[in-house]
Amino acid sequence: MERRLSAASRRSAPSAIQKLSHLAQRFGAVNLAEGFPDFPAPANLKAAAAAAIAADLNQYRHVQGICDVLAETARRDHGLDVDPLTDFVICCGQSEAFAAAVFAIIDQGDEVLVFDPAYETYETCIELARGIPVYVPLDPPSWTLNEDKFLKSFTSRTKAVVLNSPHNPTGKVFSKEELLIIAQACQKMDCFAITDEVYEYITYDENKHISLASLPGMQERTIITSSLSKTYSVTGEFNKTTLDRLGWRIGWACAPASIASAIRNIHVKLTDSAPTPFQEAALTALTSTPDFYSSLKKDYEVRRDFVLQLLKDFGFHISFKPQGSVFVFAELPRSWQLTDIEFVTNLINNAGVAAVPGRGFFHRNFDGESYHHRHVRFAFCKGDDTLMAAALRMRKLADSKGTWLTGSSRQEDRTSSA
Repeated sequence: MERRLSAASRRSAPSAIQKLSHLAQRFGAVNLAEGFPDFPAPANLKAAAAAAIAADLNQYRHVQGICDVLAETARRDHGLDVDPLTDFVICCGQSEAFAAAVFAIIDQGDEVLVFDPAYETYETCIELARGIPVYVPLDPPSWTLNEDKFLKSFTSRTKAVVLNSPHNPTGKVFSKEELLIIAQACQKMDCFAITDEVYEYITYDENKHISLASLPGMQERTIITSSLSKTYSVTGEFNKTTLDRLGWRIGWACAPASIASAIRNIHVKLTDSAPTPFQEAALTALTSTPDFYSSLKKDYEVRRDFVLQLLKDFGFHISFKPQGSVFVFAELPRSWQLTDIEFVTNLINNAGVAAVPGRGFFHRNFDGESYHHRHVRFAFCKGDDTLMAAALRMRKLADSKGTWLTGSSRQEDRTSSA
């Protein structure tokens, strides 16, 4: 019966990234690949979740207090006037919130603009809704919005624009000038915007996250999606047996009441309710003091700079310093005669360090661009011990890396026959 499976399921077959995850597990590699923290979540959050479980808050439930706090935060941080009773949908993570948003607005044949490179699940959600993803390339090395390419991507069938800022994988934070271009185009073409703002509190230096919905004329057409996981370190660890990501799965969509109602109706059919004990604990997280957020940014900025220096010492030329998120998207030096997959494979074999080939984030070739196979993503949302272990392994290899950078080492031959 395998031939009767849907086309969408066949397109969702394991990727090269997943195969390399298996390889990394076999070699016991230090994990700078997956974007989850390997250090504990805040103690008060864990205590709140444990208390909710002990109180037998285990059945389907909607915790209105989350919406109340989120509405207050939206007013304080972005000047948005939102109704906590009608404008929020609490979902099983940002991924479900995004999927439900897409299913609520996209019909067969509708086109959705997505900036490339892009987080891989956007494409799957759009295609499951029978929509058509249309990729708009950001210009390297700073991943700037090319206004001409963006505006030319619109057609009469364009229904929505997807915006992820701060951005995975590049670490870009879209500037206000870029956001104004997106906002004006959405209004002119009468399009929705779906934003992924999961890294909203993780920005560096002078960069500041601006929600697209806060710009004039955009609140009425913007669906904000976000989650608890990145800010409060509750993504859950990567399950080495099932390749699942296990976490608290508390996310939300925020939109005008009529749009939120449509999203809510789909959410109820998909999962019915987000985990009740973790909804209760979310109240503790979302009412964290300002010190928590300033400390979060400072800690991650130190980790970012550590990994940037590590990569420079290893031979990378860093042309773009991440402005937000928890990733460095580094381009391989032109003198290294390897693709991204070859580099990551050899890094696992020779240094015991795992990263992610960049090609999985690119979805089309534009004008024969070669850079799609020349980037590697490193995650720095890791504990000090993990980062130091990776540094020691990579620095040990740095002096003897000449042969394997040509793709001719015995280690690579061993892997290809494994």
